Amino acid sequence: MQDFNLPVQYLRQVAEQLSAMGGDVTAWLARSHLSEMQLNAPTFNPDFDVFSGLIQDALDSSGEAAFGLLLGERLVVNTHGILGYAAMQSGSIREALQLVERYLSLRTTLVSISQHLDGELEHIVFTPSYQLGDIERTVLEAVILAVKNIFDAITLGAYTLSGVSFPFTRPDYAELAKDFFRCTVTYDADWAGFTLPATLLDLPLKMADPASFREAELICKRELDKIKQTVSMSARVRRVMLEKQHGFPSLNVTARLFHLTPRTLHRRLLEEHTSFKEILEEVRHTLAVEHLKNGSMCIEEIAYTLGYTDMANFRRAFKRWESMPPSLYRERHGRD
Repeated sequence: MQDFNLPVQYLRQVAEQLSAMGGDVTAWLARSHLSEMQLNAPTFNPDFDVFSGLIQDALDSSGEAAFGLLLGERLVVNTHGILGYAAMQSGSIREALQLVERYLSLRTTLVSISQHLDGELEHIVFTPSYQLGDIERTVLEAVILAVKNIFDAITLGAYTLSGVSFPFTRPDYAELAKDFFRCTVTYDADWAGFTLPATLLDLPLKMADPASFREAELICKRELDKIKQTVSMSARVRRVMLEKQHGFPSLNVTARLFHLTPRTLHRRLLEEHTSFKEILEEVRHTLAVEHLKNGSMCIEEIAYTLGYTDMANFRRAFKRWESMPPSLYRERHGRD
């Protein structure tokens, strides 16, 4: 089963950016045991490890720290197939954002998107679905800029974002990022994404076509249903937990979300050689590591966020995961 989804068209954009910078695309592919024939095959879909290796290699071989921004600039609305087309027919920014939130996994499962109203501002939050490690900065910059490009296209450039936030230290190319996003870019934030005035959400868009939107959204739904049939149940449960990371749903609630009984969900997970408890443990591990690297929360807050009411239990769990206490991990791996 293929849980990781990233259409090959996006890898071609990576290849084209690398080539534009003078890189050897054939050698780049060969180092990951791939060929240009695979890159040109419409159905080729790499697994996460292959994708991660390719992005890291592109960063290393190009020597360009801002590779994510350069890649994101290439990802215009037409790059995203039927999802991009549907967004262009949206009646409002709210409708377009809800569309992208629902169907982003058609184009990538690297991140999930959620919306959070904060007074007069709407935060569009991007949450990684995998431990991205050294490629996190590149991936988040590319994906957030790609969605910002959709925003620009549907509004015909009439509005700008209020701000963009990243959960990592300010890079040397911060001014370049500001030029790309055309707004203030904040670093060392506790979330990744962008902000816009809530008053913009329901303004009518000039290119709105309700009939075309309904038809395009129906195609998105059909395509997503096809993908769900091939994605493992464990991956689907993991994604739900990541989306609800500030209050993990119970086995009963999760089963209800998939229109299953708890017993059936438990059986399906066993068939995939895992369990609800093991997936919850994996997600807690993933989020604990990311929070400790980020440094925006103290260890007690991280433990509480992950559902631990006893700090000793969290410390024991973390030592089991990383063979060191959380305080030492933050000291060694935290962002400066």
